[in-house]
Amino acid sequence: MVPVTKQSKPIGKLKKGDKIIIHGKSMEVDGAGLIENHDGSKEMFVDVFDPASEREFQVRYFHDQVESSVEVYELMSEFQYVRKEPKSISW
Repeated sequence: MVPVTKQSKPIGKLKKGDKIIIHGKSMEVDGAGLIENHDGSKEMFVDVFDPASEREFQVRYFHDQVESSVEVYELMSEFQYVRKEPKSISW
């Protein structure tokens, strides 16, 4: 879990072009959606792009427990995401 330091709006309301800050670095939201529905608890994602390094990330969370479930993954190859451990995230 990554500590959420500030929320300008609910994470589910983030849309393409919004800013998200991961470990102090400003990145841009590229899209969002549903990964899987686990008996009513929806596992969601937000695709994030770092324009400075051109690296892609994915913020994953459960819609009903955002504060305790946020995780960050980096896209390492076409289909492989690797979990990262940033110290904070905000949007």
